[in-house]
Amino acid sequence: MLVSNAGVGTISPLDDLRVDEWDRMVDVNVKGLLHGIGAALPVFRAQGSGHFVTTASTAAFRVVPNMAVYAGTKLAVRAICEGLRQEAGECLRVTTVSPGVTATDFAEASTNSQVRAEITAMRDRIAIPPDAIARAIAFAVEQPPTVDVNEIVVRPTAQS
Repeated sequence: MLVSNAGVGTISPLDDLRVDEWDRMVDVNVKGLLHGIGAALPVFRAQGSGHFVTTASTAAFRVVPNMAVYAGTKLAVRAICEGLRQEAGECLRVTTVSPGVTATDFAEASTNSQVRAEITAMRDRIAIPPDAIARAIAFAVEQPPTVDVNEIVVRPTAQS
């Protein structure tokens, strides 16, 4: 199994023009996933089985102000994983888990102080615990080899 969970969320308005941060999000969120697939796919093919589990985000389903680049990278993650699933064949499994607002230090990555404060306030108000995401991953992994749980979206009930 390969769990691709690395991600960068340097959230800010496009008007901030934080091009270096955009590059970093693309490098980690998209290219990091591709490099992981590139490393694991030959191994999984050789052994005749394997399970790719990738963390995307609810931002891949709903774009909101200040999150255009981040959402774009997470939408790319979903698209790449869906393509991988279609190419995987009957011996490989592909699961994409899309967490909503989760009690992590995600907000601290934003270098825009106003955006960081907004994300922190929302997290403090509605976030779910990280173990909710871990349980979702465990659910997908524990299925029989012939069952592929393709996508799981886990978010707080209060998240719109």
